[in-house]
Amino acid sequence: MDEKKTVLCGANAYEKKYYFNQEFDKLPQSIKDELHIICVLFTEEVGGVFTISFDIEGNVLLETDADENDYYYDEISSGLLVREVSRNRQELFESLRLFYLTFILKKDISEIIDEE
Repeated sequence: MDEKKTVLCGANAYEKKYYFNQEFDKLPQSIKDELHIICVLFTEEVGGVFTISFDIEGNVLLETDADENDYYYDEISSGLLVREVSRNRQELFESLRLFYLTFILKKDISEIIDEE
């Protein structure tokens, strides 16, 4: 795992499992439910492993990967779906970024607003 990233949640089509980082337990239940749905539906559609994480600057990262021997995994479809999810859930991901910067990284909200 990359030390410079913090995983928020993810789903694994091979193990049929969903993971949610308890460090983000303060998120509203409706947001947690939406993240769960996004991750599981993504892996149901294209397979592999899908994660939502943050880089060290607080940017939201949507990443997908597959086992080397997974011949059913379609990299092109997964890339298109990542862009579609990113575009359709832009407000959600911006809110998550602000949550991460404020509550996890403990940045001052006025600093965040001034940067934008």
